[in-house]
Amino acid sequence: MTLQQWCFSYRGRLGRRDFWIWQIVWLLSMTALFTLAANDLLDNQMAAFGVVCLLWPASAVLVKRLHDRNKRGYWALLLVVAWILLAGNWGVLGAGWHTSLGRFVPALILTGMLCELGLLSGSAGENRYGLATQPVNYFGRRRAAKSPHQ
Repeated sequence: MTLQQWCFSYRGRLGRRDFWIWQIVWLLSMTALFTLAANDLLDNQMAAFGVVCLLWPASAVLVKRLHDRNKRGYWALLLVVAWILLAGNWGVLGAGWHTSLGRFVPALILTGMLCELGLLSGSAGENRYGLATQPVNYFGRRRAAKSPHQ
């Protein structure tokens, strides 16, 4: 898999190693954006633009990882639900609702997705989303094809 396919394509499958590499790249990028914006080295609108630009590759990696687990990409929408629940003002509904809807349900969703995508191995061999996972070729080097005489 090429670097472009890794970041921008929703087709295919992605293994755990490349999923975790993306998570580290994403975390470092977000940390850099928010640190620069907090120190007034980057305008807040530019930092927000950087966050929006990272949405496409983040969703592509997430969907391909779900495909490796033999699940539809629509499962990624659970993260949107978790974000909405975390951002909601549940205090107006009473103390119990704030704890359950605002904290427990999002934590349950995020923990479940982290275990599903980051810890469990993908389905062995071919599944409905393609062949077994291929590692990402980060540096653009072509692998030499093995000759049949070796």
